[in-house]
Amino acid sequence: MANVINWFEIPVADFDRAKEFYSKVMNAEFHQVAEMLGVKMAFFPMEGDGVGGSICSGEGYKPSADGALVYFNGGEDLSIPLSRVEAAGGKILMPKTKISDDIGFMAIFLDSEGNKVAFHSLK
Repeated sequence: MANVINWFEIPVADFDRAKEFYSKVMNAEFHQVAEMLGVKMAFFPMEGDGVGGSICSGEGYKPSADGALVYFNGGEDLSIPLSRVEAAGGKILMPKTKISDDIGFMAIFLDSEGNKVAFHSLK
Protein backbone atom coordinates (compact mmCIF):
# COMPACT_ATOMS: atom_id res chain seq x y z
CA MET A 1 0.00 0.00 0.00
CA ALA A 2 1.62 3.26 -1.16
CA ASN A 3 -0.55 5.59 0.93
CA VAL A 4 -3.02 5.08 3.74
CA ILE A 5 -5.30 7.68 2.14
CA ASN A 6 -6.22 7.57 -1.54
CA TRP A 7 -9.09 10.10 -1.62
CA PHE A 8 -10.75 12.64 0.69
CA GLU A 9 -13.98 14.62 0.55
CA ILE A 10 -14.60 17.83 2.48
CA PRO A 11 -18.29 18.51 3.09
CA VAL A 12 -19.56 21.99 2.25
CA ALA A 13 -22.88 23.73 2.81
CA ASP A 14 -22.45 26.56 0.28
CA PHE A 15 -20.70 25.01 -2.71
CA ASP A 16 -19.85 28.24 -4.54
CA ARG A 17 -18.55 29.94 -1.39
CA ALA A 18 -16.39 26.92 -0.52
CA LYS A 19 -15.04 26.62 -4.07
CA GLU A 20 -14.09 30.32 -4.01
CA PHE A 21 -12.52 29.95 -0.53
CA TYR A 22 -10.31 27.02 -1.49
CA SER A 23 -9.43 28.54 -4.87
CA LYS A 24 -8.17 31.68 -3.12
CA VAL A 25 -6.37 29.92 -0.28
CA MET A 26 -4.71 27.31 -2.48
CA ASN A 27 -4.16 29.80 -5.31
CA ALA A 28 -5.43 27.20 -7.76
CA GLU A 29 -8.36 26.45 -10.02
CA PHE A 30 -10.75 23.70 -9.03
CA HIS A 31 -12.20 21.42 -11.66
CA GLN A 32 -15.95 21.20 -11.08
CA VAL A 33 -17.81 18.19 -12.36
CA ALA A 34 -21.48 17.72 -12.94
CA GLU A 35 -23.12 15.93 -10.06
CA MET A 36 -21.87 12.43 -9.34
CA LEU A 37 -24.44 10.20 -7.65
CA GLY A 38 -26.36 13.31 -6.57
CA VAL A 39 -23.28 15.03 -5.10
CA LYS A 40 -21.88 18.32 -6.40
CA MET A 41 -18.06 18.10 -6.51
CA ALA A 42 -15.00 20.20 -7.31
CA PHE A 43 -11.57 18.57 -7.28
CA PHE A 44 -8.47 19.80 -5.46
CA PRO A 45 -5.53 20.15 -7.86
CA MET A 46 -3.05 17.28 -7.88
CA GLU A 47 -0.13 16.06 -9.94
CA GLY A 48 0.60 12.57 -11.15
CA ASP A 49 -0.60 9.67 -9.05
CA GLY A 50 -0.79 11.61 -5.77
CA VAL A 51 -3.65 11.55 -3.29
CA GLY A 52 -6.65 13.50 -4.52
CA GLY A 53 -9.76 14.96 -3.00
CA SER A 54 -12.73 17.23 -3.47
CA ILE A 55 -15.22 19.52 -1.84
CA CYS A 56 -18.67 17.94 -1.83
CA SER A 57 -22.19 19.23 -1.40
CA GLY A 58 -25.19 16.95 -1.19
CA GLU A 59 -27.23 14.75 1.07
CA GLY A 60 -25.14 13.35 3.90
CA TYR A 61 -22.39 15.97 3.58
CA LYS A 62 -22.39 18.15 6.70
CA PRO A 63 -19.45 20.45 7.52
CA SER A 64 -17.98 20.02 11.00
CA ALA A 65 -15.02 21.12 13.07
CA ASP A 66 -15.28 17.88 15.04
CA GLY A 67 -14.33 15.27 12.45
CA ALA A 68 -11.06 14.02 11.01
CA LEU A 69 -8.31 16.60 10.54
CA VAL A 70 -6.98 16.77 6.97
CA TYR A 71 -3.51 18.30 6.48
CA PHE A 72 -2.93 20.04 3.16
CA ASN A 73 0.52 20.39 1.67
CA GLY A 74 1.56 23.94 2.56
CA GLY A 75 4.20 23.99 -0.17
CA GLU A 76 7.64 25.39 0.53
CA ASP A 77 6.31 27.49 3.44
CA LEU A 78 2.77 27.17 4.80
CA SER A 79 2.81 30.85 5.76
CA ILE A 80 1.93 31.66 2.15
CA PRO A 81 -1.42 29.83 1.86
CA LEU A 82 -2.18 30.50 5.54
CA SER A 83 -1.90 34.24 4.89
CA ARG A 84 -4.88 33.97 2.52
CA VAL A 85 -7.23 32.10 4.90
CA GLU A 86 -8.89 34.99 6.72
CA ALA A 87 -9.24 37.22 3.65
CA ALA A 88 -11.02 34.31 1.94
CA GLY A 89 -13.51 33.90 4.80
CA GLY A 90 -11.83 31.41 7.12
CA LYS A 91 -10.39 31.68 10.62
CA ILE A 92 -6.92 30.71 11.86
CA LEU A 93 -7.17 28.52 14.96
CA MET A 94 -3.45 27.74 15.39
CA PRO A 95 -0.82 29.91 13.71
CA LYS A 96 2.24 28.42 12.06
CA THR A 97 3.74 26.24 14.79
CA LYS A 98 6.95 24.24 14.79
CA ILE A 99 6.40 20.52 15.35
CA SER A 100 10.10 19.52 15.32
CA ASP A 101 13.25 20.02 13.23
CA ASP A 102 12.57 16.78 11.35
CA ILE A 103 8.82 17.11 10.82
CA GLY A 104 8.49 20.84 10.16
CA PHE A 105 5.52 23.12 10.80
CA MET A 106 1.74 23.01 11.01
CA ALA A 107 -1.17 25.44 11.24
CA ILE A 108 -4.88 24.78 11.79
CA PHE A 109 -7.80 26.81 10.47
CA LEU A 110 -11.55 26.76 9.89
CA ASP A 111 -12.62 26.94 6.27
CA SER A 112 -15.55 29.03 5.03
CA GLU A 113 -17.93 26.18 5.92
CA GLY A 114 -16.74 25.52 9.48
CA ASN A 115 -14.54 22.49 8.75
CA LYS A 116 -11.30 22.28 10.76
CA VAL A 117 -8.39 21.67 8.38
CA ALA A 118 -4.62 22.19 8.52
CA PHE A 119 -1.47 22.94 6.56
CA HIS A 120 1.92 21.24 6.88
CA SER A 121 5.30 22.28 5.48
CA LEU A 122 8.93 21.56 6.25
CA LYS A 123 9.77 25.30 6.54
